Amino acid sequence: MEYNHLMRSLMFVPAHNERLMNSASRSDADILLLDIEDSVQPVENKQIARDNIIKYVQNGILNKHLLFPRVNDRESGELLKDITQLTIEGIAGFMYPKSRKGEDVYFFGKLLETLEYEKGIPVGTFKIIPLIETTGAVMNIQDICTACPNRVVAVAFGCEDFVTDLGGKHDPEGLSIYTARGMIAMGAKACGVTPIDTVHINVHDLEDLEKNLILSKKLGFEGMLILNPKELPLCHRYFSPSPEEIEWAEEMLILAEEAQKEGKGVAVKDNKFIGPPMVKMAKNVLNKKELIVQKSIDEINK
Repeated sequence: MEYNHLMRSLMFVPAHNERLMNSASRSDADILLLDIEDSVQPVENKQIARDNIIKYVQNGILNKHLLFPRVNDRESGELLKDITQLTIEGIAGFMYPKSRKGEDVYFFGKLLETLEYEKGIPVGTFKIIPLIETTGAVMNIQDICTACPNRVVAVAFGCEDFVTDLGGKHDPEGLSIYTARGMIAMGAKACGVTPIDTVHINVHDLEDLEKNLILSKKLGFEGMLILNPKELPLCHRYFSPSPEEIEWAEEMLILAEEAQKEGKGVAVKDNKFIGPPMVKMAKNVLNKKELIVQKSIDEINK
């Protein structure tokens, strides 16, 4: 499905911590993952997190961001409370943790459908970003991406739980997660879903972050999970079209249009054919550029 929103940066924010919520409200992250799961402990803090999310949404403090709370998993005893309270206007959807197979995501989608129906909200309003955290989930990536075609807009990689499940070991070169990253990006793109890369654990090592972003973009990821606002400038630089890419895209479309007017199937530039795949890539680049421009306009108007 086409989901025309920027997803370059998805930043985790422990929702029970008002200081961090206030800080996140001033950030330029594309999506805020308002966490009710792992970072919210002890369990008594989970209701505080839900109450904070409702308060901040109603006060409009977070209204320049897309909001995707990360709910608790289906075995936690907290999931139904999460979505019953948070299926409200101002919430775009939910990050669903421990998505092992398509059935897990289908189950969650049906819970959302029931609540939408009971609350008089159009069915399909709340989107889902499954979190891929296990070896089984990586192997089931296409099943997960297609479990709820009208809801699953992206999938995100959680490397820490994955490496534990694999019985592997983190290494500086990232070899232990390289194959999984490639499979997630490829599987998501095959289903028309946006792939989001894993967090960069060493948040203060921006040089290493940049190396990861270069690889991430080469692998086909469209965005990254973020732990600290200091990572956002680099993240946005690499997941936004450069001036050179925009110039290339505009030229591709002009040449393709000229070729079409002349009755040619393809155009030629610098002895290289310009066919449908390059035209599609050019359109994607310019679409992302327009989304970035629109985000800037929206922020000025809010």
